[in-house]
Amino acid sequence: MSAGLEIQLIAIIVAIACSLPGVFLVLRRMSMMSDAITHTILLGIVVAFFITESLTSPLLILGAALMGVFTVFLTETLNGTGLVSEDSAIGVVFPLLFSIAIIIISKYAGAVHLDTDSVLLGELAYAPFNRLTLFGKDMGPKALYSMSVILLLNLVFIVAFFKELKIATFDPALATILGFTPALLHYSLMTLVSITAVGAFESVGSILVIAFMIGPPITAYLMTDDLKRMVMLSALVGSINGVLGYQMAAYFDVSIAGSMAVMTGLVFFLVFVFAPDKGLVSIIRRRSSQKIEFAQKSLLFHILNHEGDPNEALELGINTICQHVNWEMDFLNKMLSSLKKEEKIFMDGDIIRLTAQGKDYAIKSYEEIISEF
Repeated sequence: MSAGLEIQLIAIIVAIACSLPGVFLVLRRMSMMSDAITHTILLGIVVAFFITESLTSPLLILGAALMGVFTVFLTETLNGTGLVSEDSAIGVVFPLLFSIAIIIISKYAGAVHLDTDSVLLGELAYAPFNRLTLFGKDMGPKALYSMSVILLLNLVFIVAFFKELKIATFDPALATILGFTPALLHYSLMTLVSITAVGAFESVGSILVIAFMIGPPITAYLMTDDLKRMVMLSALVGSINGVLGYQMAAYFDVSIAGSMAVMTGLVFFLVFVFAPDKGLVSIIRRRSSQKIEFAQKSLLFHILNHEGDPNEALELGINTICQHVNWEMDFLNKMLSSLKKEEKIFMDGDIIRLTAQGKDYAIKSYEEIISEF
């Protein structure tokens, strides 16, 4: 297997592993928490290293996971006092714990390979060089196996507790009534986020972990309202971002991790603009359509209210009605033209009148509006 193919496989597995718990972070409006966790777990790695004096000890993952959970606990404790908001609490806890880790590394671990730049930025190009050898046989990159285990762990957790996660995410009160434990699910999810982040550190770095954990889920969120479909789309989008990002890096001869993060942003931007229902273009078209529909109904209501009045000629006259509805003549002519095509109005000399169809539509629309109040 070529190094390029191994890099892309690692990227795909990392993207899927990160995007699965990322879906629930996005839905719980905890996107910034992923940023905090992916940085503060460095302190857990550092503390575990000084205890074990080994960079390969599994206790590093345990220390990172515990520090991630501690970050969430500390943030929510501060937020729970009511004195600071959640984003303010993150803004205090995240720099504090991360800075402590940086100080410890620079002071006491200068000769140890705990490079903060590689932790933050990562470089997938080096992942294939860290090989797994069993019985003298090269089995491939270690990252491929470690991230596959983490992906499997995330997948099993989400499949096993999908119903509970869904209810706890959208209605924590109902989850409590039904006998679930939202707090336990919450901290279990945060533990998975921490384990996923530290597992991806060596291969892709913190920045790409955040990109994969939040980018694909919010992209999928703009494409569907179904949770199962969102999870699957998130994994698919993350995989596509990984492959396209690698191709971009190879073409321009630039950082692979950086290119994948950029591609994640570009794909999100394209979906943000062109998504069928929630995209910017669709929203602008829908608002324009709603504006026209509202204007048409307003004009029909005005005609309905003034037909047969003594001042009918002034209120409904083709040359005077614009003064009563406070519209520009060009916009009025546009509305009149569209309503004529829909056979809802007709001209009686210089007076605008409703057709039978237009009158029924106006009455029905008016009743629907009144019933909403």
